[in-house]
Amino acid sequence: MNGPDPLLKLVADSGPLCRCCDLEDSAFCAGLSPEGLRRLRSIRGNLTCEAQETVFREGDNAENIYSVVEGCIKLSKLLSDGRRQVIGFLFPGDFFGFSPSGAYGYTAEAISPSTLCRFSEQRMKALLATTPELEQRLRTRLVMELAFAQEQMLLLGRMSAREKISHFLLMLSRRAVARQDPPSPIAVPMSRLDMADYLGLTIETVSRTLTTMKKDGLIALPSPGIVDLLDRDGLHRIADGRDGG
Repeated sequence: MNGPDPLLKLVADSGPLCRCCDLEDSAFCAGLSPEGLRRLRSIRGNLTCEAQETVFREGDNAENIYSVVEGCIKLSKLLSDGRRQVIGFLFPGDFFGFSPSGAYGYTAEAISPSTLCRFSEQRMKALLATTPELEQRLRTRLVMELAFAQEQMLLLGRMSAREKISHFLLMLSRRAVARQDPPSPIAVPMSRLDMADYLGLTIETVSRTLTTMKKDGLIALPSPGIVDLLDRDGLHRIADGRDGG
């Protein structure tokens, strides 16, 4: 009789968070071998956050890095004039907190009740040196972070409010699909103020534009925090600057 499957044993030994996690295709640990998963789990801790709870602040010592298991995390920076710029929203499977400078370059705050995997940065660096597959996963996540940053630069450029919000909603839809969620309706857990700070708009402009898009049949707002994309082609035309509305 053969012995127990080592992969099944790994799952059985991985603790409640790993056993219940359904992010095997999108999280930082996706695609790792059983041995890679075992090594990663050996340095993993868990963190739960309430809505509006701060994970870390800009300038804090970068002692840990994180992966989102449940919920939504907001990243923001303070500008020199005291204004806040939201620079990103993170969802299950997203990875954040790695800082080559030794200090966090932004503040991370939970938008909704959230569960995170937490890893000591020092222990993670030591693990990366001996686990090439994990190092490759980290490189992939950092490339994704760069892509998100470039996308925000586009949003803050010479787009109209209608173009920015269409692009933003389609971006959330693409990220939902990457998590194997439906493309619509999409969860939009951030407040309209957070959306405004991310898109470089005022809260009044965000609210007015969403209302107009609803009247035009582009979207529906069935409940707080949910947006149904009724006319994806129309949203794409607007986001690409091909609509005169």
